[in-house]
Amino acid sequence: MNYRRTGRMAALAVAMTFTLAGPVQADSGLLAINAAVAPEVPVSMLPAPSVDTPAAAPSMELNVEPIAGGMASYYGRHLAGARTASGQRFDPDALTCAHRTLPFGTQLQVTNPANGESVVVTVNDRGPFHGNRVIDLSDAAAEEIGILGKGSGKVQLAVLSD
Repeated sequence: MNYRRTGRMAALAVAMTFTLAGPVQADSGLLAINAAVAPEVPVSMLPAPSVDTPAAAPSMELNVEPIAGGMASYYGRHLAGARTASGQRFDPDALTCAHRTLPFGTQLQVTNPANGESVVVTVNDRGPFHGNRVIDLSDAAAEEIGILGKGSGKVQLAVLSD
């Protein structure tokens, strides 16, 4: 039997049973815990769960910062598997895009004002480098907002961040 592992599991069980009253310290691979017994609350004193009040969802607020929009186009499927500027392989079915200046990994909300459809894409390439276009979308992203059949379309852009 591995006593080191047993010691850690026992410490974990103690930590789960007691409220920590002091710091948890690592000591020779074993945990030393200063703990005090948590006060017990009688069940009769706990509030009854409400059936008609839904549980509050965790807050998932994102900052949405509009940036300059314009014309969007999309990559053709013939580029599938080609390396993007970030080093990733282009996947026409992924929700990705090319932008001239935004950092790789930036999440963008792309909205087609003609139909109100939006999609969130990740910048993983540079471009477009021709015409008056501001963004190149993957095929999947272009389809989501309804510009796949036209080849290009006007879009509004917003950067999403935590």
